[in-house]
This record gives sequence, C-alpha cells and structure tokens, in this order.
Amino acid sequence: MRHGKKFNHLSRKTAHRSAMLSNMASSLIMHKRINTTVAKAKALRKYIDPILTKSKTDDTHSRRVVFSYLQDKESVSELFNTVAEKIANRPGGYTRILRTGSRLGDNAEMCVMELVDFNELLLKEEGAGKAKTRRSRRGGKSKSAETSAKVEETAVVEEVATEEAEAQEEVTEETTTEEASADEVSAEEVEAAEVVEEVAETPEPEVQEEPEAEAPAEEEQSSDEKEEGSGEDKKD
Repeated sequence: MRHGKKFNHLSRKTAHRSAMLSNMASSLIMHKRINTTVAKAKALRKYIDPILTKSKTDDTHSRRVVFSYLQDKESVSELFNTVAEKIANRPGGYTRILRTGSRLGDNAEMCVMELVDFNELLLKEEGAGKAKTRRSRRGGKSKSAETSAKVEETAVVEEVATEEAEAQEEVTEETTTEEASADEVSAEEVEAAEVVEEVAETPEPEVQEEPEAEAPAEEEQSSDEKEEGSGEDKKD
C-alpha cells in the first residue's frame, strides 16, 4: 500500500522519468510553451523551477549544473542568454498551467504549460490593470500624516481648479453678452438702413395743379361791361 507517498512516478522507472522531464524542460525553454497532461506538467514544474533559479547567476558552475539536468547545449545557452534576462526580477512562479480539457481516447486531462514572462498578451493586460495597494500597520502615524497631507494637497488643487473654471465661465459669459449686444446693435442698424431704403424707394405723391380761375373773372368782366353798357343806354 502506498499511503502517504505524494511523489508521482508517472508510471515510469527513475531513468525513464528523469529523461522525459529533461526533454520536456528543454522543449519548454526552447519553445516557451508546450502541450502535455496536467500530471506531467505538475511534475515538470517541480523539476524546472530550481533550474530557472540557478540560471540567474551566470557563471561556469551554474552552467555545468544546469547542463547536468538538461543534457542539451542549445537549451542551456538559450536559458542563460534570453530566459534569464526575463526572469531576473521574478522571485518564483516562472511557469503557468492552462487547462484545455480532456484528451480523446484515455480522457486524460490536458493543459498548456508556458513561461509566464513570455506571454505578451497577458503581460499587456496586467500592465493596463490598476495597481494594487498594500496596507500595513507598521508606521501607521507617518502614513496617516502623509495621507492627510496628500488629501490637503488634492483639496487645494481642486479649489484652484474650481476657481479657474469659474473665472473661465465668467469670461465666457461676458464675451457671450458682449456678442449678443453687438448682434442686437447690428440688427438695429440693419433695420434702420432698411427703413431708410424703403423711404428712399417710395415715390413722392404727385401734386395736382389746380385749374386757374380765369373763366369766372372773364364772366365777371363781361357782366360788368354789360352793366356799364346798360347804364350808358339809360343815360342816353
């Protein structure tokens, strides 16, 4: 009975298992991603994490130790030249396991195992996300003072911004009122000009000349002459 034995032998002998893990580690270093079962991926994680940590110190001893595990010169040079630069600031957790479902045939649980620092899409998403803040009880007074000072600074900045916004609004209102008054004056001028044009265009009424009162005068003269003639006739 194998009670308490947590090591997974992967149904292989020691030599076979070590050779398989060595080849898988070399493939992961060269291609940065491999497809395998979840059980093999978990075993490979325990195998490759110490190798990746060892590659952070680039010296002859580290290269020889890593070569004793990988047995591949190309993967060793790739590890120390490119991979070590990417994982230099990472304290651990160099790999990621993404489950992809079950395999047809034996229904084994499959996954994709990759190096964390070489997945550019996830790195962009993490960079675009908000930065997490940590809270600690150490130095609470100093941090509270700093936070209060920051709050005061932000309040002052907000007040200044509101004052500037109000000043800009007043200026814009004044300009709008001036423009409106100018528009009104221009409209009045246009109306006055139109009225003047209408007055100039309207024709003056023609003055009808009254007929001369000559005929009645002649009639009066003729009547006087008749009266004078009649008077003379009477004298005669």
